[in-house]
Amino acid sequence: MPELIATEIKFDAYSPKEIASRIETVGVGKANLNFWAKFTLAMLAGVFIAFGAVLFTFVVHDSRLSFGLTQLIGGLTFCLGLILVVLAGAELFTGNNLLVMAFVSKKITLRQLLINWIIVYFGNFVGAFSIVLWIYLTRQWNTNNNLVGAKALLIANAKVGLPFLVAFSRGVLCNALVCLAVWLCMSGRSTTDKILSIIFPITAFVALGFEHSIANMYFIPAGILLKNNPAVLEAAASMAGKVNDFSNLTLHGLLVKNLLPVTLGNIIGGGVLVGLVYWFVYLRGKTEGR
Repeated sequence: MPELIATEIKFDAYSPKEIASRIETVGVGKANLNFWAKFTLAMLAGVFIAFGAVLFTFVVHDSRLSFGLTQLIGGLTFCLGLILVVLAGAELFTGNNLLVMAFVSKKITLRQLLINWIIVYFGNFVGAFSIVLWIYLTRQWNTNNNLVGAKALLIANAKVGLPFLVAFSRGVLCNALVCLAVWLCMSGRSTTDKILSIIFPITAFVALGFEHSIANMYFIPAGILLKNNPAVLEAAASMAGKVNDFSNLTLHGLLVKNLLPVTLGNIIGGGVLVGLVYWFVYLRGKTEGR
């Protein structure tokens, strides 16, 4: 009779201290990925987050529920994006803000950190914009008498209309929650653990109206493509109860009025409020002891 080999199966979550070490190790691996692997995985992350944004827009566009419940359901649907990033495997700029833990532990250099962020950010943009084009070609925005397109247009217009400090602050709080979702995922040992870890923080940031730079790489270009469509404009006026000014929906509106403050906020929220805080608590002594 063949000898039975005992295998220990653990169901308990990793402790916060173990999570910190795991994220530091993962950060080193991410920083050392070759360019094409990094860029390709970044494009995938942009695609995945854009899918979450597409689903969010479709689900909330004609909701007759209260505003809070509509946002709650929209947040649940948007979770698709980060679930795909984490489980299918991809490189997301906002999650990669946690690489600061490996940097301050002196496991990677500042150059490696910045190169990772630049490549991943650009790759995320390419991936998200590709879905903007695909969705436009599918004419999915025509659905329900152009109301889906109208909702996409109104979402984009609201984002480019935010004051700098508001957009920055919403970016900070958004990525604090996103990186907490990633942090919680690193505590899990199973697919189910990771999905459940994602749902509540991501639903919260979306429901509360915080700003995610990579999601906005889908939302705002989608609005720019639709802003001159007469049928969508008519539907948007009907939905909003007034004729809106869409003059801020431009490349300048995307890059300067939204992505600049939101990206800076995302870096602070994820890199400082989550990454550096947890490094200070759990990893600082290891670094000082070297």
